[in-house]
Amino acid sequence: MQFEQLEIIEPILKALKDKKYSEPTTIQSKAIPLILKQNDILGSAQTGTGKTAAFAIPILQNLYLNNQLQNKSRNIKALVVTPTRELAIQIGESFNDYGKYTNIKNTVVFGGVNQNSQTNSLRKGVDILVATPGRLLDLIEQGYINLKSVEYFVLDEADRMLDMGFINDIKKIIALLPSKRQSLFFSATMPKNIVELSRKILNNPKKVEVSPVSSTAETIQQYLYYTNRSDKNKLLLHIIKSKDIDQILVFSRTKHGADRIQRFLKKKNIKAAAIHGDKSQNNRQRYLKDFKNGNIQVLVATDIAARGIDIDKLRFVLNFDIPNIAETYVHRIGRSGRAGEEGVAFSISEPEENIFVKEIEKLIKQKINIADDNPFPQTEKPMSTKEKKEWNKEKLERKKAFFKNKNNNDRRNTGNRRN
Repeated sequence: MQFEQLEIIEPILKALKDKKYSEPTTIQSKAIPLILKQNDILGSAQTGTGKTAAFAIPILQNLYLNNQLQNKSRNIKALVVTPTRELAIQIGESFNDYGKYTNIKNTVVFGGVNQNSQTNSLRKGVDILVATPGRLLDLIEQGYINLKSVEYFVLDEADRMLDMGFINDIKKIIALLPSKRQSLFFSATMPKNIVELSRKILNNPKKVEVSPVSSTAETIQQYLYYTNRSDKNKLLLHIIKSKDIDQILVFSRTKHGADRIQRFLKKKNIKAAAIHGDKSQNNRQRYLKDFKNGNIQVLVATDIAARGIDIDKLRFVLNFDIPNIAETYVHRIGRSGRAGEEGVAFSISEPEENIFVKEIEKLIKQKINIADDNPFPQTEKPMSTKEKKEWNKEKLERKKAFFKNKNNNDRRNTGNRRN
């Protein structure tokens, strides 16, 4: 199937050709016709399936045709709410790419940065607003945003939104929307609380389901290296050089670990950068831009970026640390092999992480291929004193991060109850 067969209008088709998009992904071919016909959508799709284009293209088309016919004034007609800054920025970039020939304007608002540039854009008038929940409610309260003209509402990464404690914020936003609207609800998983929330948002929705989170994209080749903790850096270097990798995204379990990997690579004259929660938003975006432009060979990230990095043609991903939550593995490797492209995912497991590998294989219902070019095979030797210190330091960091997130969510929920 080609995009032309989905009855996409010429200005958007032209933009898709610029992006070298020709064949829609499964979720795009299923969702776009339904959205164009004004149906509410309950979508379940794993990361990397082309979900953003599945809702962005039909929203742009419907707004373009309505504007042409009715010459409406420029106010917020479509609202997309997503959990993180990185996702918001990338969704905004997608609307820019697909709508470049439509004259439809969008802007992105998110917290953690000065709001002046965001409010300046809002004053000029926008058709589409992409927002994180906290900054959206803040700007509504300040009078910069009015949702009365919203015709299209998208709740993206709903399961992630609830995991981050945004449930009460979402309910507040929904209460401010017009009752007559088209709503699109996307989530990688569909637990009971997500289904209950969807019932409050959607009106007689059409269901679109593509590959549950327990599966990995067939286009991604997966390889596993069993090694010792002391050999992980050397093995990482071996993989980068032996595979002739020009660009790779490396996932670390902790901020401390990400910085340590970046320093090691820098000593080996490899251009690398680390992004995590302790980096400023400006630095994170600068490093991400440099990575996209090919100025950085290795980008080391914590899971703050697991669903927030969307890079066309990214082929290689590596798990320096095996995630202790199996679903996180699926989200991480989904950064490669996006929208039908081929990808390769490497994972490095030390003895203490072997149990996590078994949980991952149980979830994805397949064995990960064991690499046959491992110069540093795993042994049963115990960790050295230095390795134990590093392991305990990272263990403490994970524990602090867990309670920090829990306390933030508790404070958020308490504040919302007071309101």
